[in-house]
Amino acid sequence: MKKLYIFDMGGVLTCNFNDTPVISDYLGITEEIFFVYTGENFRKLMDGKIDSNEFWVRFSLKYGKKIKEELFSKFFNPGTIQGTKDIIKQLKSDSRVVCGTNTIDSHYYYLLNQGDYDIFDEVYASNLMGISKPDPDFYRYILKKEEITPENTVFVDDSEENILSAQKIGINSILFTDSESLKQQIKKL
Repeated sequence: MKKLYIFDMGGVLTCNFNDTPVISDYLGITEEIFFVYTGENFRKLMDGKIDSNEFWVRFSLKYGKKIKEELFSKFFNPGTIQGTKDIIKQLKSDSRVVCGTNTIDSHYYYLLNQGDYDIFDEVYASNLMGISKPDPDFYRYILKKEEITPENTVFVDDSEENILSAQKIGINSILFTDSESLKQQIKKL
């Protein structure tokens, strides 16, 4: 039976994806204050319960000034981690490789339009699924759609919390630090 590899996007295949520091600086607030103002709305945005425009309407109420533009789109400028891209290409010769990513609408459509998801056989995006990592149902959703067992699945992510969550339901998981160590850990499996 073929293996399924689930790759996170931000921090694994893309770099410079975190636009929060730049947005916070642009707004003249700390990142801590930014997340205080976002409250539960960032999770709702990641889970597709609200879109980016609604997020900024809600954020504006806490911030005290109207945010007139969609800042996630304005400041999102990721790059590609070429070593990871090369590994994915190699794995696809005899395995199915999908993306399992926590994302928001503006980032998802940016990457989609840039062709950054084209390397994957399928993309499972939290904003479209309605659920995000580390919720175990995020992984269960993918396993069900892919019709595969956790034992035949490998998950790669740069978040220890997400790795532990996937491991709890029996998915072999690799904490991503860099492409070279990822290559070695995949060989061990």
